[in-house]
Amino acid sequence: MHWRRLLRINKFFYICTLYFKVLLITKIMEEKETQSFLQKGMDNLKQSVSLKLFVITVLALLLLIPTSMVESLIEEREANRDFAIQEVSEKWGSEQVLSGPFLSIPYKKLHQSKEGVTTYSVHYAHFLPESLVVNSKVDPITRKRGIYEVVLYNGALDVAGHFKKPDFKIWNIDPELILWEDATLSIGISDLTGIQERIRIKWNERVLPISPGLVNHQVTSSGVSTRVPIADAGVYNFGFKLSLNGSTRLGITPIGKETKIAMKSPWPNPSFNGRFLPDNHDINESGFSANWTVLDLNRNYPQQWLASNQKIDESVFGVDFILPVDEYQKNMRSAKYAALIIALTFLIFFLVEVLNQKRFHPIQYALVGLVITIFYALLLSITEHLGFQLAYLIAASMTVSLILTYISSIFKSTRLSIITGIALSGIYFFIYVILQLQDFSLLVGSLGLFIALGTLMFLSRKVNWYNINPQTEAA
Repeated sequence: MHWRRLLRINKFFYICTLYFKVLLITKIMEEKETQSFLQKGMDNLKQSVSLKLFVITVLALLLLIPTSMVESLIEEREANRDFAIQEVSEKWGSEQVLSGPFLSIPYKKLHQSKEGVTTYSVHYAHFLPESLVVNSKVDPITRKRGIYEVVLYNGALDVAGHFKKPDFKIWNIDPELILWEDATLSIGISDLTGIQERIRIKWNERVLPISPGLVNHQVTSSGVSTRVPIADAGVYNFGFKLSLNGSTRLGITPIGKETKIAMKSPWPNPSFNGRFLPDNHDINESGFSANWTVLDLNRNYPQQWLASNQKIDESVFGVDFILPVDEYQKNMRSAKYAALIIALTFLIFFLVEVLNQKRFHPIQYALVGLVITIFYALLLSITEHLGFQLAYLIAASMTVSLILTYISSIFKSTRLSIITGIALSGIYFFIYVILQLQDFSLLVGSLGLFIALGTLMFLSRKVNWYNINPQTEAA
């Protein structure tokens, strides 16, 4: 019985050994078939120009994925910058718009019920000044929030003008229903946190203190106001001084029948915006000065109206106090040319393969393409500290140097390496020139691409595309 058990065990081990041998042989055969398939694929890739171009095109398209991720990073950093500006501005004073002063006079409107009971509701009539003159001196201030620079300002505004006596006759309102004693003079200020000194307004011969808030929001949504006496005088002169902190923008609403604005500032890079441009201005390194004259005929609302909103903010004009160069915008514009740089770089390497019988593997194309995409991350990170122009020079130099060092070990030809390096440097210089030209970027870019394509056609004019054997290397 014992020897039979041993025989069964030996038979079991023999069957297992035989099974594993068959399994091993099958695995080896599969690996040989796989290696043979891969080898055939690599041979086809070496010998077929069309297949090589297809693979290169697919790689270039795949490299657009990390490029789009860099564009998202640029947008994220720009959003961080805007948040920093908003945070500082909220504490100092956001963009300011001066709308005023204007008169708001309440009146009663009678209502007769079916039972014969008379009631009334209070409504407001709004009157704008006959003349408005604003002389302003704006001092810019720069603050740092982390790595971001924020432009703030303090504006000293001297405001004067006059009203004529309010006239309710055009609306056929009974003078007995007008509440003259509740007449209010209001000044619209978009961000009250920016007010630096108490406002006292001179109304004819009287000086009146100003209180926060408005009696209603039919003309503007934010501001200060005061009660003013309306007597039998035909003209009501007013004047006040306003010290106002703000950021980014200072705007003025031309509510006078004739509005005259004069503005001076040591800021050398103003951006005039809004409904009206200055009648004349002077800009130099020491600052700017500008003057506006706006008539009531130039805007789309009257000098007096009842109750309804007139959307006076649509006529606002003024100056933006912003940094002259938006570095993130230039980074985004640069990233838009990523596909062009990748395509031209790959085309240069492909022509080197064809014209000089040098082999460049798709993985090597992919590595070079990744270096090109990293260029934009380098450009963004260096720009935030050194500015765009210097950052572009540093990032482009690092990228070209890395690619040149890499391909030198592949080409093993000093002449080819130098030619390729010059071509790559030319590509980055060409893109830099386009980025600097706002108005002529399309023209210069189109001409540059036309010349580049013509050059490539000239260099490849004698290539027999039906008989290319990149396997044969130059001696």
